[in-house]
Amino acid sequence: MSLLWTSEALVAATDGRPLGPMPEGISGISIDSRSLQPGDAFFAIKGETMDGHDFVTAAIKAGAGVLVVAEGKLPSLGRLTAPIIVVEDVLVALEKLGVASRARSQAKIIAVTGSAGKTTTKEALRHVLSAVGKVHASAQSFNNHWGVPLTLARMPDDCDYAVFEIGMNHPDEIRPLVKMVRPHVAIVTMIAAAHLGFFRNLDEIARAKAEIFEGLEPEGAAVLNRDDARFKLLDKMAQAAGVEHVYGFGENARSTFKLVKCELHADHSDIAARISGHDMIARIGAPGRHMVQNVLAVLGAAHLVGADLDKVALALADLSAERGRGKRHVLRHPGGPTSGQPGGPRHGGPITLIDESYNANPASMAAAMALLNATPVTGEGRRIAVLGDMLELGDHSAKLHAALADLIVGTGTRTVFLGGPEMRSLAEALPDDIRTEYRAGVEELKPVLLAALRPGDVVMIKSSKGIGFAKLVDALLGKFPAETTTSNQT
Repeated sequence: MSLLWTSEALVAATDGRPLGPMPEGISGISIDSRSLQPGDAFFAIKGETMDGHDFVTAAIKAGAGVLVVAEGKLPSLGRLTAPIIVVEDVLVALEKLGVASRARSQAKIIAVTGSAGKTTTKEALRHVLSAVGKVHASAQSFNNHWGVPLTLARMPDDCDYAVFEIGMNHPDEIRPLVKMVRPHVAIVTMIAAAHLGFFRNLDEIARAKAEIFEGLEPEGAAVLNRDDARFKLLDKMAQAAGVEHVYGFGENARSTFKLVKCELHADHSDIAARISGHDMIARIGAPGRHMVQNVLAVLGAAHLVGADLDKVALALADLSAERGRGKRHVLRHPGGPTSGQPGGPRHGGPITLIDESYNANPASMAAAMALLNATPVTGEGRRIAVLGDMLELGDHSAKLHAALADLIVGTGTRTVFLGGPEMRSLAEALPDDIRTEYRAGVEELKPVLLAALRPGDVVMIKSSKGIGFAKLVDALLGKFPAETTTSNQT
């Protein structure tokens, strides 16, 4: 078994008190007994709704090598059969372990924040840097007060690169996290109306994102979207934080990581770019203009950490998507032709499902609608947008949802299914020539959507995660047999 931490180092880093005979070390770190692997250390973190101390027995059954528990909880845990490290506060202990992990690492560290595109950019970096070295990156969207220290603590001491996503929905959330991560490169993907319910305006959001500059290593670099309206503000904030190396990416003529040419296709993009004076061409195995923008930041960051850009560019061709972030499924409709047989113009082909159900804000809605518009239909198929509420927009919500009407009118989409209380504003704003089906929630919308689909349709499902539109994706996958699943990341 490969050890992530020796028990001696684990105890020292967490300032813990060991109880019982300790193993040589642990192979991983878990905060969830359901996904714990044998040999992991189980950190019994107390969350907003659940307390990890209630699951220590499940963790032992799953094969936990060590339990990390709070001193105050120890009397109520009874007799435990696994080795224990007792600490004052389990989350603080995890943070200390994360700091110790960063201190021992020789990896080049990249941190990513922004209003949209964080996870996509992080995953693209993980993918391309894997072509040139050993990479560690946060799982899923582990970008908050427990996800970042957990990702740090899980970082192997021999990786060449590490990529961290850092999120926020309030001021002062990024600052303590980035000071743990201490990146060599900090990327801000873009500033948009995400979490606007907690801020007065986009400038305030930009200032909160700019906290990422405060944790940069000496001689570290900031990589900013030169095409973003708040580039100048972010540039100013970076310099105020003492960052001497600020680089822009985008189409702007003054970008250090500049897009020279771009050809967008339904399932990929071809680009020519100039990366710090180095001319290169690349195929991006994921469609969408927004993906091109993210890739410019990826190429820039890869250059700054000394990666071989030619190998990185080749790796871009087979980027893969996660569930909820642009994964495509080709589904067979019973009314269409069987797989492999040509379909006539009347029946069309299979259904294409684009799963964008993980998150949504006005900027990512625009990107998703552009992607839908670029995806060809077959036969009499239609482009169908299935949209759910964008959350955390506060007093701006009704206005921003209604504003999506202009976005939809400007595309080739003429069939729209809407769900959620906030989407009523959009339903009322759409013109009569766009077929609109509105329902209060996902359960009411599900049968209407399933009954409406026909061969050749392209369906894009987009919402904030909390609305539960992933259930619509599951319903489509359950009703219509999958022919293929492709990994076009958005």
